[in-house]
Amino acid sequence: MPTIKLDTFIEAPVTVCFDLARNVTVHTETTASTKESAIGGFTEGLLNLGDSVTWEATHFGVKQKLTAKIIAMDEPHMFIDVMVKGAFHSFTHTHEFIENETGTIMKDTFDYTSPFGILGKLADKLFLENYMRKFIGSRAKELKKISEKG
Repeated sequence: MPTIKLDTFIEAPVTVCFDLARNVTVHTETTASTKESAIGGFTEGLLNLGDSVTWEATHFGVKQKLTAKIIAMDEPHMFIDVMVKGAFHSFTHTHEFIENETGTIMKDTFDYTSPFGILGKLADKLFLENYMRKFIGSRAKELKKISEKG
């Protein structure tokens, strides 16, 4: 089970970062490279505890659907979403927001298990873990830009 950890410093208040990270519309803006859109469940506004959303996006040239659910929330410091249905065997994405004197440290921790047993583990080593690290990093950079605009 690979774990991807990423810390991003954002010059914005913790409440702004927290709300933008769980905003469905902002999510689609920060994942424009994969043409991600909310097609089911909670499709606009701020995700809250218990909300589910089905995303459709193109990864590796293939249109895919994934449903995630918010299973924990401590506003404005943390929320956790898990995959309910999708291409992974499973994933848990923990979003943490730590306020400091000049802004917020946004911490992403993404734990996932690929499908297909040993073939999935091979895919992780060859390309998937690196792809997911870049995808999460790209989204964090875009979220930083939006947050810092005010």
